[in-house]
Amino acid sequence: MPFAKALRCRECGREYPLEPLHVCEFCFGPLEVSYDYETMHRNITRETIERGPNSVWRYADFLPCDPEYAVDINAGFTPLIRAKNLGEHLGLKHLYVKNDCANPTWSFKDRVVTVAATRARQFGFQTLACASTGNLANSVSAHAARAGLDAYVFIPSDLERGKIVGSSIYGATLVAVDGNYDDVNRLCSELADTYPWAFVNINMRPYYAEGSKTLAYEVAEQLGWRAPEHVVVPMASGSLYVKIWKGLQEMARLWLIDSVQTKMSGAQARGCSPIVTAAEAGTMNIRPVRPNTIAKSLAIGNPADGYYALQVMQESGGHAVASEDGEIVAGITLLAESEGIFAETAGGVVIAGLTKLAREGKIAPDELTVAYITGGGLKTQEAIEGALAEPLHVEPTIASFEASVQRQGLALSGNR
Repeated sequence: MPFAKALRCRECGREYPLEPLHVCEFCFGPLEVSYDYETMHRNITRETIERGPNSVWRYADFLPCDPEYAVDINAGFTPLIRAKNLGEHLGLKHLYVKNDCANPTWSFKDRVVTVAATRARQFGFQTLACASTGNLANSVSAHAARAGLDAYVFIPSDLERGKIVGSSIYGATLVAVDGNYDDVNRLCSELADTYPWAFVNINMRPYYAEGSKTLAYEVAEQLGWRAPEHVVVPMASGSLYVKIWKGLQEMARLWLIDSVQTKMSGAQARGCSPIVTAAEAGTMNIRPVRPNTIAKSLAIGNPADGYYALQVMQESGGHAVASEDGEIVAGITLLAESEGIFAETAGGVVIAGLTKLAREGKIAPDELTVAYITGGGLKTQEAIEGALAEPLHVEPTIASFEASVQRQGLALSGNR
């Protein structure tokens, strides 16, 4: 870990040692990892990166943990797909989809947890824990199993069944809390002061959040060492959105890519859109909301990084966009039918937002655009129940099959 040098307050700039801290003792601002960029510039090249493994650990020099302690389930280096069919539908000539459904527990959370779990192992913690809307719980459970650590994951009691199963299968202790994510997070903040556990998104948050930067590094490398011109990113706490911007800026600072001209657009569900609402009102003040949306993975009513997300949006010239639940379902089905990617509700939020931005001319047809799809759809099947066609029921005869097809008004292509 030669390049991470300190934790720095994002508000007052005070520095702290690399310990399990997350809040400035002076101004109560959030802490963030700072790096020795001069030394990084002398030691990191495109060639040294390309010699690394096809995982987030390809970018170990950019991360605040020692890879010798790595808790690795092979997260990262997921496909960047040229979305030709979807692009034609939306009138976008250079559209790509970053498919993080392909991670080991089927969401981008494997990126942040592998970093947090590794750092927790360095610190000597014996228990991993988290407050989660589902995907994080899955990833913490899997990484704890890999590392031989205990795991306590705290979730809202109305979570989708697929995400509950996706955590319990790894042997974690699940705690279902009566309330929304913000209630769960408050409880976990109190528990983090009570038990000597590594809460990945509380006392380990400065390290955990850095894992999201790998989504910027990978896209830039996969595009031939250049930054995209426009991205659409789902926003819950706002951390993923902010860290993708930080990752692109770091690559430019180290001369790995040219200067960053990326427009950062952020997407939320209208039923939980505090960041978008503030952007639409032209204010930097985030007003907490009570979530009411099918996009439960984004249902954070009091986003910790909302203010910083608004700063990035202004600086980059990006846009804020929110979609209703029906539009989210339509986004899920559009991505599946056009590109063969079955995303969860957060992906539906991104595609619905991308559709609006394209139709409103906020994404130009020639812009090189990347849509970040952060989780797989099998976890949230409830969201699309009733929106899909039922299977044809037939007798085991050609006549029955053809009669059923005819009743449905379907075409039979090809020759017998």
